[in-house]
Amino acid sequence: MHPILIAFIVGLVLSVERFYTLRKSKLNTRRFIQQVTEEIESNGVEAAKRVCESNPGSVSSIIHAGLQRFEEGLDAVEKAIATFGSIETGFLEKRLVWISLCIALAPMLGFTGTVQGMIEAFEAIKEANQISPAIVAGGIAKALITTLFGLVVAMILQVCYNYFISRIDDIVSDMEESSVQLVDSLYSLKQKSSKK
Repeated sequence: MHPILIAFIVGLVLSVERFYTLRKSKLNTRRFIQQVTEEIESNGVEAAKRVCESNPGSVSSIIHAGLQRFEEGLDAVEKAIATFGSIETGFLEKRLVWISLCIALAPMLGFTGTVQGMIEAFEAIKEANQISPAIVAGGIAKALITTLFGLVVAMILQVCYNYFISRIDDIVSDMEESSVQLVDSLYSLKQKSSKK
């Protein structure tokens, strides 16, 4: 039971950390990209950078990275967004592999406890040289409790893991949508400035 409890505690600590990180990365993307677009159109790229700096989150980070490369051209903007988007995605997915490990370990440790409990039950039968429910019950109870605990731990952590994957997918989708809108805005700005 102790190894399962350790896996549960480690999984919960990592889950709390991921929850906090993903919550911090949350941003009203539509409103944010609208602000950035309006700033680009009315006050220029530097004003849009300031909007990014005042709004923490993954989406604002990649938009800021793209705006930093505006002077080098739209290709440089797109490359910066793609590169920084990969870095942000890696940051969002950080430590999920350890939560996944805890999910896999908990039932295996529970099944190990099951095997150990059954071995103890058979050892008790061997020592008593007879089969009686009282002799076998202790080992079987231990076997079933460890399996149950391992499965419950895995289910709780799996729910957390799936929630995190869903949130990350939403954030990545927002990053992609926002980057397309940014490139469109910058292209329009370039077109206007070339006509002058």
